[in-house]
Amino acid sequence: MRRALQVLLVGSAMLLAASVRAQELEHIQVGIYGDYFHLNQTTTNFAGIGARVGTGIFPHVKIEGEMAYDFDQVITENFTSGSGTVSYQESSTHLLHAEFGPKLELGHGRVRPFFVAKAGFDKFFLQKCPVTFNCFTSAIYNLRVNTVSPVFYPGGGLEGRIGPVGLRLDVGDEIYFNSGAHGNFRMAFGPFMRF
Repeated sequence: MRRALQVLLVGSAMLLAASVRAQELEHIQVGIYGDYFHLNQTTTNFAGIGARVGTGIFPHVKIEGEMAYDFDQVITENFTSGSGTVSYQESSTHLLHAEFGPKLELGHGRVRPFFVAKAGFDKFFLQKCPVTFNCFTSAIYNLRVNTVSPVFYPGGGLEGRIGPVGLRLDVGDEIYFNSGAHGNFRMAFGPFMRF
């Protein structure tokens, strides 16, 4: 009887420890968000929707992956001809963002600040340009030639939760690399659920 009681106590302690560890890591966090992106190269504001999923690897560190789609916007391209004449053309474009990386959470309470450092890519979907000299001298020629650009996204934010449901605000500089580094303001806000 005494041996059975010891086994039961040890087993209960192990289950309790595993339960506490699981709560610390918050195994999975899933969320959706509204996305705002300011493309500095064309001074255009984009808005869209996205989703993210993260999993805990240490008590205050998660690995996250996210993807956002920014809806169609009209951008104005300027073209310079060989004679120095500048002309303008409106082009339709939309974006796809995909990023993956760590999230460092600060604090233990219901409201937590955090930092992220993610890498990924931006895919630019640009309206076809007619085959003319202007297309070769466009102000965004680099985006027309290389529509997929590597990205580094350092940022931070604040998330608050009640039970398994919460809200999250991210703000950062989404830097894409295409004929040099181009910094762009990005903000995301939306609900999440943790399991």
